[in-house]
Amino acid sequence: MASASPAPAAAGLPLDRILIGDCVAHLMSLPAQSVDVIFADPPYNLQLEGALHRPDQSLVDAVDDAWDQFESFEAYDDFTRAWLAACRRVLKPNGTLWVIGSYHNIFRVGTAMQNLGFWLLNDVVWVKANPMPNFRGRRFANAHETLIWASKGKDAKNYTFNYHALKAFNDDLQMRSDWMLPICSGGERLKDEDGAKVHPTQKPESLLYRVLLSSTNPGDVVLDPFFGTGTTGVVAKRLGRRFIGIEREAGYAAAAEARIAAVEPAPQASLGVVAGKRTAPRVPFGSLIEAGLVTPGLELTCARGRHRAVVRADGSLESGPHVGSIHKVGALVQGFDACNGWTFWHVEREAGLQPIDALRDLVRIGSAVAAE
Repeated sequence: MASASPAPAAAGLPLDRILIGDCVAHLMSLPAQSVDVIFADPPYNLQLEGALHRPDQSLVDAVDDAWDQFESFEAYDDFTRAWLAACRRVLKPNGTLWVIGSYHNIFRVGTAMQNLGFWLLNDVVWVKANPMPNFRGRRFANAHETLIWASKGKDAKNYTFNYHALKAFNDDLQMRSDWMLPICSGGERLKDEDGAKVHPTQKPESLLYRVLLSSTNPGDVVLDPFFGTGTTGVVAKRLGRRFIGIEREAGYAAAAEARIAAVEPAPQASLGVVAGKRTAPRVPFGSLIEAGLVTPGLELTCARGRHRAVVRADGSLESGPHVGSIHKVGALVQGFDACNGWTFWHVEREAGLQPIDALRDLVRIGSAVAAE
């Protein structure tokens, strides 16, 4: 499990604050390469024509706000390029960007992202468990939205992806790119004194939970340039991440501030992220000999006892005519091109036959204790 200690944030960042005003102007005021992850829920440019009614003639509370209306596709594209370029400037080299949209806008946004140099990692489909029906009966019911997840460039290899944490979260199954989650409703949906929605497109906290769990670590800075009623800030605070929100509508910002203030963060000790072997410190086989866990002359065996090898003083193994590393000899005795010697070779211990990988974990634990 990775450490839950917060990472140092860039100086001058307005952490855990909501900036009211134009998102591009505020983004340009932030330090370059200063945020770890950006989650963007931009206007969808829905292009609604006239009021929408249910079969009983009641009015559907659709998105008809001024902030979602643009004169043309060209105007929307100009807006998209501007905020994406500003986001790219503040994103760290190993940072990632999430953008959510519908069929109205996500393809145009994706094109702009690629043209600006972002490298698309995944498209995630949010399958809505309880979508709004299509009342006119002339199209399929819109039962999903698309999230694009991208790194800053093709060569950005060290971005955060908590694969093993997501697998543990998903009952030891690899997390897929189709997420079945309900829309925001019930007590989570913010409403005013008259019972109307405070924001027409409030996203569910469960969606942001997966986004932040997958691509951030405790203490990371998450920026949301279209903050709305603050779902990103709510989940970031709960998970021990820092946030920066930008929202041009003061009413939404006020609702978000009150909502976030009521959030109780998870205990610091519970924020650790499960990490895989690849992220653990490298331990060579010779370290096991130096630690006295393996001695020269010790016989190792495979799990079924078919193959045996003797440990030599220099950390190599010898098995008949084969001499080499734990991996090379493991491959040669099986007639394979490659082998993971850590899991192939076993040693007899008090508790029975164990893979030498268990001894490597003991070395890592000892190193961690010595460093404290």
